[in-house]
Amino acid sequence: MNEAAQTLDGWYCLHDFRSMDWTTWKMTPADERQAAIDEFLGLVEKWNATMKMEQGSHALYTIVGQKADFMMMILRPTMEELNEIETEFNKSKLAEYTVPAHSYVSVVELSNYLHESEDPYQNPHVRARLYPMLPKAKYVCFYPMDKRRQGNDNWYMLPMEERKKLMYSHGMIGRQYAGKVKQVITGSVGFDDYEWGVTLFSDDVLQFKKLVYEMRFDEVSARYGEFGSFFVGNLLTEEGVNSFLQV
Repeated sequence: MNEAAQTLDGWYCLHDFRSMDWTTWKMTPADERQAAIDEFLGLVEKWNATMKMEQGSHALYTIVGQKADFMMMILRPTMEELNEIETEFNKSKLAEYTVPAHSYVSVVELSNYLHESEDPYQNPHVRARLYPMLPKAKYVCFYPMDKRRQGNDNWYMLPMEERKKLMYSHGMIGRQYAGKVKQVITGSVGFDDYEWGVTLFSDDVLQFKKLVYEMRFDEVSARYGEFGSFFVGNLLTEEGVNSFLQV
């Protein structure tokens, strides 16, 4: 049996995508709409307090296209906390006007293809990647992916040394976008339908297209990559929540 890559695991992650029932929302009295908005902003304020204590992080984005209207990305130390946050939102007034569009459950992950250390959890650089403070970048892109397991293109049948060499080459492409794109890789084997989730943040939305396209030519993606649906969106600030929900 081939050697499995060992992983370093950080915060658990929930991507929660919602669509608005705009028709019902517009029919709701203005004071009730405002109360729902205020309640939601109260939840966000609780998330902000958690982030200040460095016990988690979150990001809010509106989604472009018909797959969803907005996304809440939540990072927390335990799976239970993710469940509590999801349930708390589901019990809120605003949730009554949303329809679940998509979700993804995973955990922030680094593999030993690229990181070898006596005690990596004590390395500040590694810790910053396992327990990231999500940036307030203007744009987000999320997609899930698998490594192919078909015939001669079976990633899991390759020897460890060959996988390490391929992943090093793959990682070098990503490094060329340092300062332009921040990437958060989350593992979802046993948690969701794909094996990884990739979340990209940038102040230039075109960098997503350039990075993903360039990586398609790398053997790891060209030969072994399988991709799910892509979601792209714009930053939703707390100040912007009122205008986003204004009808």
